[in-house]
Amino acid sequence: MASKDCGNHGKGRQKLIGRIIRCLLVFLVIVLITILIIWAVLRPTKPRFILQDTTVYGFNASTQNFLTSNFQVTVSSRNPNDRIGIYYDRLVTYATYRNQQITLRTALPPTYQGHNEVNVWSPFIYGNMVPIAPDFSVALKTEQAAGSVFMVIKIDGRVRWKVGSFISGRYHLHVRCPAYITFGSRSNGVSVGQNAVKYQIVTRCSVSV
Repeated sequence: MASKDCGNHGKGRQKLIGRIIRCLLVFLVIVLITILIIWAVLRPTKPRFILQDTTVYGFNASTQNFLTSNFQVTVSSRNPNDRIGIYYDRLVTYATYRNQQITLRTALPPTYQGHNEVNVWSPFIYGNMVPIAPDFSVALKTEQAAGSVFMVIKIDGRVRWKVGSFISGRYHLHVRCPAYITFGSRSNGVSVGQNAVKYQIVTRCSVSV
């Protein structure tokens, strides 16, 4: 009888554990469904970025296949969501010419952006004797001599969405801001110091998340 009681007791414990596991699974499913419903109703909108201005402190392409440059860019970001906050993580910004990176990457401080808030960054991006492809080097000199160089200011990083107390996982963020820099007689910039020219650009950037 004792052995039978032990056997029944063991089976009862297994049933109890099974019920607890099933209850936990049901609870987790309900929580996930609730989060998905809230997410679908709120439908988070990706942030909007604007390149406001670019200040050029140095731009030297005289050495064949190399570029030395120094910029300060001002970029603003707006969270268009009414009920969703945004965490910006691991943001870096840099400049490219014809899809080739021409400056080092500059890290932007991580930040939280509340509902309908606006954040502004003004980082320096620079590169000293950065190697560029020979055909790009020729094109860059030609464009500079003609008075206008087209670049793209890029921002890469991660974002997380905050809905109430729920914080999502990280999503890749890619921002692309076109920038035309003019030189010589065609320059529309304003001198802001010794060898520094500021260009008011105010260009909307493309954003992908």
